[in-house]
Amino acid sequence: MIAICPNPFRDKDLKISCSVEKLLNEAGFETCISPVFKSDEEKVIPDGVVTHDLDDIKQACEMFVVIGGDGTILETVRKLGNSQTPILGINLGTKGFMTTLEPEEISYVVEAAKGNYVLSRRMKLSVLVCRDGVNIFMDTALNDAVIHGYGDCVNMDLCCNGDRIRKISGDGIIFATPTGSTGYSMSAGGPIVEPEAEDIIITPICAHAMGSRSFVLDPDRTAQVQLEKLHTRRAFLSVDGNFMLELKNKDIIKVCRSEFYTAMVDMKIRSFYENAYNKLV
Repeated sequence: MIAICPNPFRDKDLKISCSVEKLLNEAGFETCISPVFKSDEEKVIPDGVVTHDLDDIKQACEMFVVIGGDGTILETVRKLGNSQTPILGINLGTKGFMTTLEPEEISYVVEAAKGNYVLSRRMKLSVLVCRDGVNIFMDTALNDAVIHGYGDCVNMDLCCNGDRIRKISGDGIIFATPTGSTGYSMSAGGPIVEPEAEDIIITPICAHAMGSRSFVLDPDRTAQVQLEKLHTRRAFLSVDGNFMLELKNKDIIKVCRSEFYTAMVDMKIRSFYENAYNKLV
């Protein structure tokens, strides 16, 4: 089975989703439509379209066709947990760095369903928060993990495998994967890294010291940040733009390569360099 996972707020009336479903069904593939986002306040699923909850069908799927932007893919990855089932992205977002097809290229979906694609293995980050010697939070990130002050400057002591990199004072810090290098990290001055590389990218956010630049670490390293002098100030941790955990003074955040990966379908229509240039000009 192939799951078609649209963002119904971008794929209006699920027109593209239904077109993809028709193409796949005519080619002999079993499909189901599983919207990624839902809303009780707005009717976004047209009458007559049968949908399934992703949790109910994900174990039976051989591929997920995600229709939306990068945020839709990140939400799908979160719902799928540590699944290694390939994801094919169709871009309806503003940038769509993680997607491989544009709406006018949906005919390629049939070739992907037949297995005629290149698998792009994407590194993920493991994120751990330790408070008073106790691990209170664990998560994985395909894109990034961000520590950000809430309207206040935060002080952070940044280390790598026990060696201090430097103390950083500023709005926060970003730990990005190569996949996430074209997101918030890039906007904060971080480097663009090939998505299939395996590196840990650390980018300070609006640091006070002019010499505070990005660091690109070997994937076998473990980066660690300890919050200092937080006191009445507030700071939060966000993983892939999702759950917000409020941090406390002396909290330790550890980031390393996850043992899990996300498998992305690449139809090799455009190179990463061409894609990045076209989307950033």
